[in-house]
Amino acid sequence: MAEQVSPTRSTLLAKRDQKRLALQGVDLLKNKRDALIGEFFALVQDSLKAREALNSAAKDAYFSLLIAKAFDTPEAVESLSGTPIDVHMEVESLYGVKVPKISAPSSDGSLAFSPIGVGAKTLEAATAFRRLAEAIIAVANTENRLRKIGEEIKKTNRRVNALEQISIPEINEQIKFVTDTLDQRALEEVTTLKRIKAAILRREAEETGEVSAHIEKGAGL
Repeated sequence: MAEQVSPTRSTLLAKRDQKRLALQGVDLLKNKRDALIGEFFALVQDSLKAREALNSAAKDAYFSLLIAKAFDTPEAVESLSGTPIDVHMEVESLYGVKVPKISAPSSDGSLAFSPIGVGAKTLEAATAFRRLAEAIIAVANTENRLRKIGEEIKKTNRRVNALEQISIPEINEQIKFVTDTLDQRALEEVTTLKRIKAAILRREAEETGEVSAHIEKGAGL
């Protein structure tokens, strides 16, 4: 049931303006939603590629680890397990949506140093695991962005539906109520004016008749 409003011309103008703004809001939200959907599907492709790269990097890393364990001592292999990797995070604005961007410094995956007492196979394994870490970060970045954009698409859809299915129909009902009331008042005013005019004409006719009768009576005398 639409909210009851005062049936005045100023209310009618205000409600028509409110409807115009609501329709503009729907158009803007739909444009935003369409742009986000396009970005979402583009990211889906990036996410699939990142997943494939992750699977490949994982296979390479664990195979390299097995080779390293076969050629080097456990101590040498474990000595590189704590090699740090920098991770950067920033927030981007995508069509008004705050989306985090996770990245690692671009590199070929190689280590920046060559520890003494560590064999070549272990270094290769450490490099492979660095590439694996970078692949994990890439997957985390794309999938987190997908989640954020997907949530915003749902949120925008809810706002569009609320406007189209609730707010605008309520405004239309209010406009109809005010318009019908004003039309009814105008009709009543016209009817009242017609009655007043008819009464005046009757009164004038009666007065004219009385005057004529009086004149005729006077002439007869």
